[in-house]
Amino acid sequence: MRAGVAGMLLGALAGTADAAEPQLVSFRSGDLELRGFIFKPEGTGPFPAVLYNHGSEKLPGSKPGIGNFFASHGYVMFVPHRRGQGRSPGGYIMDQLKGAGTMRGQLLVRLHDQQQDDVAAALLFLRSLPYVDGGNIAVTGCSFGGVQTLLTAEKDLGLRAAIPFAAAAMTWRESTEIQARLITAVKQAKVPVFLIQAENDYDLSPTRELSRAMEQAGKAYKAKIYPPYGETNADGHGGFCGQGVSVWGDDVLAFIASNLRR
Repeated sequence: MRAGVAGMLLGALAGTADAAEPQLVSFRSGDLELRGFIFKPEGTGPFPAVLYNHGSEKLPGSKPGIGNFFASHGYVMFVPHRRGQGRSPGGYIMDQLKGAGTMRGQLLVRLHDQQQDDVAAALLFLRSLPYVDGGNIAVTGCSFGGVQTLLTAEKDLGLRAAIPFAAAAMTWRESTEIQARLITAVKQAKVPVFLIQAENDYDLSPTRELSRAMEQAGKAYKAKIYPPYGETNADGHGGFCGQGVSVWGDDVLAFIASNLRR
C-alpha cells in the first residue's frame, strides 16, 4: 500500500474519532444570507480559530474530517459556504464560467474577487462569536479555496497566518490572469503564508512560482511539496486536502501556533 493511500485511511479514521456534529449557522454578506458550519472544541474558550475556504465543488458540505481535526487540537473551525455553493444562495461559480470563451480568465479573477466579500463577512461573523479569540485567527482552504486564502492574505484583516492548499492547481496553466492576480496577492501578503501541495497534484507551478514571488518580495513564507498522495491527480489535489490530515496536520498546526499572538 502506498503511503498516500495509507494516509487516506488514517485521515478518515482521525476524522471519526471523537467526532462532534458541526453547527449550521447563518451570516450576512451584503444582501445575501449565507450559511456555514462551525466546529467547536469542548469548553468555553476563547479559542483560536481557523476559517476554511472550500473549493469549487457545488456541495462542499461541512468538511468533518478537517473540522474535527482542528477542533480536537483546540481550534474553532468555520466553513462558510460562499455564494452559489452548498447552503448559500446565488449563482454557482462554475456555471458562471461556462461559455466565457476567451474572457474566462478575466471572469475567473472577477468572480474570485467578488467572493472575497463573502470571506470577509465570514471573518466578521467568526470574530463575533463569544468563544472565539478574534486576535488569533488563521485562514486556509483548498483549490479555489486556496485562491481565496491567498486573496485574503493580501488584505489587512488582522489574521495570523494563511495556509493555501493546491491554490489554482487546476487553472494556473489556462489563465495568465489568475497567475498575475495571485502573484500580486502574495507580493502584498500581510501575514505569513504556508504554500502546500502534494507531488501528484495537477500542477505544481503555483507553489514554485508563488514562493519565488514571495522570496523576491521579502515576505514571510514556507512552501512544501509533499510526496504523492493516493494514485491519481484527483487524490493529490482534493483528496490530499480533505483526507490527508495525518500527512500535513502536524506541519500546519506548528505553522499556525508559531504565528499566534501570545
